[in-house]
Amino acid sequence: MIFHITSAATWNAAQASGAYAADSLATEGFIHCSEADQYCWVANQRFRGRQDLVLLHIDETRLRAPVQRENLEGGERLFPHVYGALNLDAIVEVTTFRPAASGEFVP
Repeated sequence: MIFHITSAATWNAAQASGAYAADSLATEGFIHCSEADQYCWVANQRFRGRQDLVLLHIDETRLRAPVQRENLEGGERLFPHVYGALNLDAIVEVTTFRPAASGEFVP
């Protein structure tokens, strides 16, 4: 299972269109995802305090687009990158993803 953080509004639009494509797919060529032990760290780096988020739970074996684990910023931690749109049947669960009262995301 891999995970992707997005806004509820973006997720709703994806459901209407039949596929999910983050802005990064157009700008970077892939969709940023995380492993189970990474998504809170990512959320705290990029989305701290946001109240409008959902967490997409993605069954990697159902994805039609290829996944590569890499770190393009030179770090040691590898992150799953999906090189194409997410087919909706690969998204097996969507959960509301809100931070604690401090604004920090915790597992």
